[in-house]
Amino acid sequence: MFLYATLSLYTLPAILFIIQYTLEGGAGQNLSRDDSGFVPDSTCYDLLRAIMMKCGAYTLFSSLSPVNLSSLKFHHRPSFNLLYGYSTQLRTLCCHSLKHPIHTKDVMVSGHYLPPWFSVAPMMEWTDNHYRTLARFISKHAWLYTEMVVAETIVHQNDNLDRFLAFPPEQHPIVLQLGGSNLDNLAKAAELANAYQYDEINLNCGCPSGKVAGHGCFGVRLMLDPKFVGEAMSAIAVNSDASVSVKCRIGVDDHDSYDQLCDFIYTVSSQSPTRHFIIHARKALLNGISPAENRRVPPLKYEYVFGLLRDFPDLQFTLNGGITNIDEVNAAQKGGAHGVMVGRAAYNNPWSTLGHVDSSVYGLPSSGISRRQVLEHFQVYGDSILGKYGPNKPNVRQVVKPLLNLFHSEPGNGLWKRKADAALHHCTTIKSFLEETLEAFPDSVLDSTPERSPSASEDTFTDIHQSLPPQYKLKEQELLYA
Repeated sequence: MFLYATLSLYTLPAILFIIQYTLEGGAGQNLSRDDSGFVPDSTCYDLLRAIMMKCGAYTLFSSLSPVNLSSLKFHHRPSFNLLYGYSTQLRTLCCHSLKHPIHTKDVMVSGHYLPPWFSVAPMMEWTDNHYRTLARFISKHAWLYTEMVVAETIVHQNDNLDRFLAFPPEQHPIVLQLGGSNLDNLAKAAELANAYQYDEINLNCGCPSGKVAGHGCFGVRLMLDPKFVGEAMSAIAVNSDASVSVKCRIGVDDHDSYDQLCDFIYTVSSQSPTRHFIIHARKALLNGISPAENRRVPPLKYEYVFGLLRDFPDLQFTLNGGITNIDEVNAAQKGGAHGVMVGRAAYNNPWSTLGHVDSSVYGLPSSGISRRQVLEHFQVYGDSILGKYGPNKPNVRQVVKPLLNLFHSEPGNGLWKRKADAALHHCTTIKSFLEETLEAFPDSVLDSTPERSPSASEDTFTDIHQSLPPQYKLKEQELLYA
């Protein structure tokens, strides 16, 4: 046991040292890169440093734990999963860092970006191009999701795809979320979206809306047919160069046991290339409550997600639901979650939430950007996009909508919103809108950088492993099905 602990403590840093040595050029190699062909040195070093920090933390934690086989395996698992899950990313990065320029989409998309340790949830009418542009100005490394795009919309709008799929290249890493229950349309939508070079395609298996899960017969209702979801993910993967993932709940109505959730995960992952699942830790109730109530009424069961981490060590799981600040994100990852997805907190308070992602989650230096600088960048983007798809498509009101939460809880926020409401009746450019409204804030607010607020939520997941459900065991019929 002591030998196992010693090897575990030193092997992973040694491996990473070798990778870093290779990236630095080994025996005197000159690895100069340019903007069009090679990944910058800083990107390689930042990725390695961030992963080493994550792995190092778990390794140190393991070394301080009682030395027994089960606890050592458990505590070391997150470290190796980080490398296992993104080994392709490291390989492509290392390979083309030596001599190969970025020629293929696979390298271009996978090689540049850190893993999805933090992502912003897909939200209808919220996570549009305008919000994602604002979010990217604040955080360089958070993974961004589109609104759900129904497969039939893409298929039937073949001559107008840019309106639904185009995005500025600065939004990478970005995930397209598809919705639908028709295999042919999902496959065709993935094929049409492939030209836009999304970094991942996600299938919505979690939306409880009546229009989606009711009349539409997709969203969370798909959890009742895991075999179909496996077929759908295979069809999407075959028609796209991007990786694929599923976003789901922990159950539907009375189909809410831990074993039923595991059956869904096992079937989908064994029947398709899906290796990444984003789990909203609530079940969905399809009758009698609204989508908003479905985000509050069913209780959170984080223990189900951490049970999946234990029972499916070769898959990647991102925790979603009820996370409202960066301290909770870090607490979930300390507990073993591979990634955390935040929804409304990232939209309603983007400055305080996204402003700490790069430094607190990824361990990289903060950009030090101020709100004034963010708005200067956004104004250039906004005025360039007005009327792009026809008269008032989009208009000023639509473009500035995500800005209205940028000054959450700051002095002058109420006055600014009143000024904004008045300005939207006559302003025709983003520049004129900002010039007319920003006088509501003192310079100290406009020029400040994100500040961390004390939080009492760091202990959220401290005892989560004491309440895990019983370990999942494959049923006989599932073994035959596999």
